[in-house]
Amino acid sequence: MIKTDILIIGAGPTGLFTVFEAGLLKLKCHLIDALPQPGGQCSEIYPKKPIYDIPGFPEILAGDLTKNLLEQGKQFQPGFTLGERAETIDKLEDGSFIVTTNKGTKHHAPVVAIAGGLGSFEPRKPLIENIAYYEDKGVDYFIKDPEIYRDKKVVISGGGDSALDWSIFLADVASEVTLIHRRIEFRGALDSVEKVQELKLLSKINLITPAEVTALHGNKKLDGLTVTKDSKKLLLETDYFIPLFGLSPKLGPIGNWGLEIEKNAIKVNTVDYQTNIPGIFAIGDVNTYEGKLKLILCGFHEATLMCQSAFKIVNPGKKHVLKYTTVSGINGFDGSRKEAPKAVVQAIN
Repeated sequence: MIKTDILIIGAGPTGLFTVFEAGLLKLKCHLIDALPQPGGQCSEIYPKKPIYDIPGFPEILAGDLTKNLLEQGKQFQPGFTLGERAETIDKLEDGSFIVTTNKGTKHHAPVVAIAGGLGSFEPRKPLIENIAYYEDKGVDYFIKDPEIYRDKKVVISGGGDSALDWSIFLADVASEVTLIHRRIEFRGALDSVEKVQELKLLSKINLITPAEVTALHGNKKLDGLTVTKDSKKLLLETDYFIPLFGLSPKLGPIGNWGLEIEKNAIKVNTVDYQTNIPGIFAIGDVNTYEGKLKLILCGFHEATLMCQSAFKIVNPGKKHVLKYTTVSGINGFDGSRKEAPKAVVQAIN
């Protein structure tokens, strides 16, 4: 039996940042994730994808963000159960919980924080008759290593942020990048749309809209595809076809835990992001509430407020006084204390 103060289900960015915020409150965390390594989608799907909206980082790769969060939380010695899926939850008479994984590993904690991102997920695949044949033979649904596409011809299909961002990124990697979208308008960030248009004018990206990829060609591997535009068919040579239509999220076993679900997300309050079951919280992309934005920095905010309520559950009757880390430093579990620089303290005083 693994015992901890906060059991975090999901080791993506929000779950990893929870470790740090909980550590400041002397709360120990243990994380469960079905993936074999921490980082969630940032590690598994797009480790080399640049992220632009993390405070203090004009640009940071998803994989580097994961490394930084792990380093930030390392001082608080979190535990990990990786490669296992949280399967069942049982509430004990004292209000605490036992969560058992699909491999039988049991975890006991007074607080459970579900930070599972999109939950279990699979890519949304375009309805192209022979697409399954070309999977791993030129058709990719995720980009893990951009160097695979170095000096190759790449066709990307999609109209969201992922399709736009990867088209921009690969413009300096691939020998040729073609972006195809079935509509003229894109759903992604305006600055990304403008950047794609700039690269089009510089002949660094081929942009075909409104259009769809309707057929794939090649014997042992992909070497071309058919694009249908205005009822006309265009044949393009390509080494890779990357349809980026998003993910189909599924809560998996968590959906059977008695939590209030709305549109495949867990409903929470906006005070501390607690669910309808006291002691169980949901933070990050897995939750929903009025005005919800699925952004990493929003998950960080939710994790911070959640930890304040978790402290009260773990330490009933004990008062916590908020202190800024610039003044108090960071207190580790071993009793050591990292003081803030004297210049900072003097400036504040």
